[in-house]
Amino acid sequence: MVEAQTWTTRRMSNPRLDTTTTDPVLDIPPTPPGELRNSFGSNPNNNLSPTLVTALIISSWYLSNIGVLLLNKYLLSFYGYRYPIFLTMLHMLSCAAYSYASINFLELVPLQHIHSKKQFFKILALSAIFCFSVVCGNTSLRYLPVSFNQAIGATTPFFTAIFAFLITCKKETGEVYLALLPVVFGIVVASNSEPLFHLFGFLVCVGSTAGRALKSVVQGILLTSEAEKLHSMNLLLYMAPLAALILLPFTLYIEGNVLALTVEKAKGDPFIVFLLLGNATVAYLVNLTNFLVTKHTSALTLQVLGNAKAAVAAVVSVLIFRNPVTVMGMAGFGITIMGVVLYSEAKKRSKVTTH
Repeated sequence: MVEAQTWTTRRMSNPRLDTTTTDPVLDIPPTPPGELRNSFGSNPNNNLSPTLVTALIISSWYLSNIGVLLLNKYLLSFYGYRYPIFLTMLHMLSCAAYSYASINFLELVPLQHIHSKKQFFKILALSAIFCFSVVCGNTSLRYLPVSFNQAIGATTPFFTAIFAFLITCKKETGEVYLALLPVVFGIVVASNSEPLFHLFGFLVCVGSTAGRALKSVVQGILLTSEAEKLHSMNLLLYMAPLAALILLPFTLYIEGNVLALTVEKAKGDPFIVFLLLGNATVAYLVNLTNFLVTKHTSALTLQVLGNAKAAVAAVVSVLIFRNPVTVMGMAGFGITIMGVVLYSEAKKRSKVTTH
């Protein structure tokens, strides 16, 4: 006969919580403060401050931009590889491949999809502008020294202000527009005293500068719009193959069967393969860090940072390639940089007064 199990439950008594039992005790840690929950909840593996992350992105942007600029100059002018459109197409194919691997295999960021025709055409427009800017910039390196190329590129904030007004109808204060005068005046002084001045190279370099400013404004709109926001790596994933497709008919029509010529050249000099692969890899880093800098700062900040990069690249290129420079040329470059600094300071003051 089995005796029925009975027990009585008294108020404030529970057998499961009896401290006299030998059951193991689970020690629950206290809830962390809100600051700690916010800092670790978003990404438990990320202990870097936002300021440090931005500094690392900007440093990578400087290194990759100067590196690809010097490599392009060496390939197009000194090594004798005179195919700027095909070289740009290689850059785009490299960007597409690296972006695909980073997103789909390494899973650095989640894959995002294009949700509307409007968003697709924005990316297509950005690809076309990007092609124009990079091809013109690479072409100008065949005819102009890097130092003068960067002096012209320093006028990008002038074109950025113009396109920002035309596209977004954003008006600046009179002080901001006045600060642009030394930006333009400096490049006029530098052009008149450039020993290796080439008219066609100058025109395509100006076109590249204007295209870079337009791309910067459109890119900033595409990255900051909540309805159509894409992570920078996803944007590059969609933009790069479109840019390669745009460039393909142009390189076939203008430069001929470049691929066969490159293979034939590689048979006699395998070093060209390492040059092209290295150049294409650094080009991916340039585009990735361009997007990241714009996303973490702004289009104008990207251009202002670019002028400091331009000064460093100009000095490095003169030391490496030994191209002649004049005192007036350096003075013109300095005036342009000074104008850019005045412009950025005027922009800061205008933002303070509007808020």
